[in-house]
Amino acid sequence: MEKDRPNGRMTRFRAHVRRNRATHLAWRGGVLVVGASVLAVGVVMMVTPGPGILGIVLGLAILATEFAWAQSALHRARSAADKAKEKAMRQAGRRRSQD
Repeated sequence: MEKDRPNGRMTRFRAHVRRNRATHLAWRGGVLVVGASVLAVGVVMMVTPGPGILGIVLGLAILATEFAWAQSALHRARSAADKAKEKAMRQAGRRRSQD
């Protein structure tokens, strides 16, 4: 039953990659390169037009699949985004009540 689910296949694939030190390091290196690239594009989009926050969160999410420091940074970024959302909603509510 488990092998019919995509999640089961991914779990088995990652276990297979982790068995060999060289493939494990190559996998982590690839995740680092892809995640850092997406994160860098997100940072650039913060000062240029584009969804910078989305790029940063996506880059951290990619990195968090392999690195604990990225997982904690992603958690902090999500909580900061939630706080910013709540603040924006409160300010929007105040503007509506003043009109």
